[in-house]
Amino acid sequence: MRIFSNLNVNWMGMRKSFYILSFVLFTLGMISIIFRGLVFGIDFKGGSEIVLQFEKPVNISKMRDILSNVDLGAVEVRTFGGETGVLVRTELQEIPKNIYPKVVQKIKENIEQILPGLEYKIIDSTINSVTFNFPSPDTTNIIINELFDKGFQTGRVSAELDNTQMLVRVGIADWIKEVLREKIKDNNFQVLKEDRVGPKIGDELKRDALLAVFLSLIVILIYLGFRFKFIFATGAVVALFHDVLITVGLYSILYGVIPGLNLEIDLPVVAAFLTLVGYSINDTVIVFDRIRENMKIHKTLELEVLINKSINQTMSRTIITGLTTLLAVIVLLFLGGDVLRAFSFTLFFGIIVGTYSSIFVASALVLDYANKYKKKIQF
Repeated sequence: MRIFSNLNVNWMGMRKSFYILSFVLFTLGMISIIFRGLVFGIDFKGGSEIVLQFEKPVNISKMRDILSNVDLGAVEVRTFGGETGVLVRTELQEIPKNIYPKVVQKIKENIEQILPGLEYKIIDSTINSVTFNFPSPDTTNIIINELFDKGFQTGRVSAELDNTQMLVRVGIADWIKEVLREKIKDNNFQVLKEDRVGPKIGDELKRDALLAVFLSLIVILIYLGFRFKFIFATGAVVALFHDVLITVGLYSILYGVIPGLNLEIDLPVVAAFLTLVGYSINDTVIVFDRIRENMKIHKTLELEVLINKSINQTMSRTIITGLTTLLAVIVLLFLGGDVLRAFSFTLFFGIIVGTYSSIFVASALVLDYANKYKKKIQF
């Protein structure tokens, strides 16, 4: 299917206006990043993330009120995948010291309910776990299984048949579970996932993510330098930097502005940026390929006329590809749930910015370079 088959637009004549647009968007984004900063998810800054699945729909406002008073500092609570899913985030990696005894007391109360009057000892305790010793292996196995069914993370200390020790993990999720069981008694739930990321690992992931994006741009520069001329490669990579930086700036500008859109930078968002780089460079290469073809066919045409002609010829493909991709991304943005929302947002704006940068940044830079240095570009 072809549209705009006889298109005749002077795209390069508008390039200075789009230079100004790009400069304004870039400047606003950088100012916002400097003064507002970027909000990183627990993948990069460290913290705990717990996903709860309830049997019935959850009143998220009530859930926020309950979990804002559990001595875990700033707690973020939002829906996850539907009305019965809840995502809880906190910057803490370990349970606070003042909460630890309360969780241990809950464990003791449950042991008393399972086997009233049972004698046992606590033989070891750390900030993340507590170890109990029971009179016999059979008793130990009963307690382990019953506590596990109640939602505690229990296990045998030894695989030996005569093992009499039980290890119970004590974490933030355990405290949240106990609070919710007490406050919400008519809606059973289970913990689907609990992730903890320490600050050191978060810093390493942040560094590796930046390195991945930077190296991808360098490799693209080398590849395009061999496939086209070096000025084409430079224009394409500048356009990619342009796309990534403007989209990152939008993250800072729009954070907290759009209700329900949580624009934290995490690993899925980094994956979205790498996807954006691939999409944008593909669009740029299509335009460059047509410019190269037309240079070989129309050797006497001025470069500006030739670039306009090439863009007009590829515009049909650009519009169709961009719109079909955007339709899929819009579906993910509104129906993909919280996990895919930031990923979809990145691709949505990235595709729009990447499409116009293929024309008004990458191609325009090639033209301005040739005009400024009086270079005749030939293949």
